[in-house]
Amino acid sequence: MQQQTVTQADIQLTAAAQDRMRVQTAQQSAAGVRLSVRAAGCSGLEYVVDFCDAPQAGDHVLEFEDFSLFVDADSYAQALGGLVIDFQKDALSSAFVFNNPNKKGECGCGVSFTV
Repeated sequence: MQQQTVTQADIQLTAAAQDRMRVQTAQQSAAGVRLSVRAAGCSGLEYVVDFCDAPQAGDHVLEFEDFSLFVDADSYAQALGGLVIDFQKDALSSAFVFNNPNKKGECGCGVSFTV
């Protein structure tokens, strides 16, 4: 399986996002998190975050303390270069927040986006 190199500067996780992914991968007994996009919603694309134990063929692999981030190569090329992932929590909700410089628009509810 050939893995491509993406530097952590290409996709960044804030300290809060790293902490949350570390906790979640430990709870799921997974080696890491796989990030991709798929066609969905009224704007075209949505983020997909899955727990997994190994990258799929061609995935970009970013190593963090205690977990790995596996990034789908096609998704990276299409929409994920320069992405910054944060985790935000308040009294009513908690969620990963994707700050994507490639995003040109999004649906009203913020679930799907276009590049």
